Amino acid sequence: MSTPGFNIFDSLTGAPQQAAESTVCSRKGCREAAEWQLLWNNPRIHTPERRKAWAACSAHVDWLQDYLQVRGLWKETVTLAGGAS
Repeated sequence: MSTPGFNIFDSLTGAPQQAAESTVCSRKGCREAAEWQLLWNNPRIHTPERRKAWAACSAHVDWLQDYLQVRGLWKETVTLAGGAS
């Protein structure tokens, strides 16, 4: 089963992902529409240029960013449209 408009190879570039119409917040239990993308990596297992992404609604962007920062994983927070915050 494939997701319309999603190409797995596009996600391998390390660039911020474009928002899908149904992108929801990554915070456990939250189903709100995401407005932010938190880019991170785990330096113990990822190369320095590799970026993983979590989506966040306005209510949880600070909580998720703090979670990643405390663990030394956070790299950048950008809007889902791809601009820096």
